[in-house]
Amino acid sequence: MTNSASKKPSSITITRPDDWHLHLRDGATIASVLPDTARQFARAIVMPNLKPPVTTTEQAVAYRDRILAALPVGMKFEPLMVLYLTNDTPPEEIQRARDSGVVHAVKLYPAGATTNSAAGVTDLTKCYKTLEMMQKLGMPFLVHGEVTDPEIDIFDREAVFIDRVMTPLRRDMPELNVVFEHITTKDAAEYVAEADHHVGATITAHHLLYNRNELFKGGMRPHYYCLPVLKREIHRQALVAAATSGSTKFFLGTDSAPHPKGLKEHACGCAGCYTALHAMELYTQAFDQVDALDKLEQFASFNGPDFYKLPRNKDTITLQRESWTIPAELPLANTTVVPLNGGETMEWKFV
Repeated sequence: MTNSASKKPSSITITRPDDWHLHLRDGATIASVLPDTARQFARAIVMPNLKPPVTTTEQAVAYRDRILAALPVGMKFEPLMVLYLTNDTPPEEIQRARDSGVVHAVKLYPAGATTNSAAGVTDLTKCYKTLEMMQKLGMPFLVHGEVTDPEIDIFDREAVFIDRVMTPLRRDMPELNVVFEHITTKDAAEYVAEADHHVGATITAHHLLYNRNELFKGGMRPHYYCLPVLKREIHRQALVAAATSGSTKFFLGTDSAPHPKGLKEHACGCAGCYTALHAMELYTQAFDQVDALDKLEQFASFNGPDFYKLPRNKDTITLQRESWTIPAELPLANTTVVPLNGGETMEWKFV
């Protein structure tokens, strides 16, 4: 780092990070959004909630081929594929996934929890034989940690998930490697911190930077709407404390989720924030705000590959303290997408 007159670092260079939770969608959308991710990240765990979902190894391999075909010439990027768990996923599919060398995890979407989750799991006990195979093979289990009981307040669904799903799951499958995805609450941060080495968690940049007030500044702001939804300030502070704590259990996962502008600014707007364009700038800003830039590399570049038992990257990236304006809109196939904070100014810039 180079110190400025104000003693604040003017730049930071870290090992190239990976994104452990990413949505690339499919078709022409991939070509629009993939360069934003590949510019910053060497690898990414690619979410399987397509239409139809990626439920088999054969589908995952085909999806990976489509992603690589969309990668611009000269860019290097490795998509890490994921299977979408259903009530009917057979244990044999997990063995095929492990043998493929390209499928690195299996994802739990509780049915109805988020975008394209209708085919998700209705009762996790129906999947126990498959989960036992995952535990045996060391295949990570990525969980969208919210219950979908309509009687549970949307702001409480993550905390209730811990009691109803995580606690019995960990009791029954103590050696299953579980990633609690995009955690949003103090409850989840404390749960992961106190768990053993088989449990980790991803944290998004927007949950580190914003609380639920951001949704309502000057009216409804749909581009800040995501699932799990932004929470109270006490929860945001707990996430920042976890991410900057030096704990190896927490790592970067953007949950960048592109939706056409018209479907976000809609009577029933889609959930998801598009952050792939400026992900590392957002994370750097979050860590800088609490004077924890020295903890960014471990969170962004080391903890994720260590949990997944993959090698750390060898090359580096640099960000510098420089003001720039985020584009108000970006091309997305035959429409546009609004990046998070579109039209606003960032204090850090990826070099």
